[in-house]
Amino acid sequence: MAEKKDNNNDISNLSFEQAIKKLTDIVSKIESGSVSLEQSLNQYEQGMELIKHCRGILQKAEKKIEEISQK
Repeated sequence: MAEKKDNNNDISNLSFEQAIKKLTDIVSKIESGSVSLEQSLNQYEQGMELIKHCRGILQKAEKKIEEISQK
């Protein structure tokens, strides 16, 4: 479980672009079939965390745009 917390901390420090790059790499690995089923599941889980992180970044950006637009 400590790994998961470290992974989440690593993800939370990523920029949007870095997270998308990692997500793209994960998708490529899974699609290539070069990783085991267990590794695929771990990669999928990390990918879902990356997606959640990216959504959070986008929501913050959208909120900021709305605030700027209202000025």
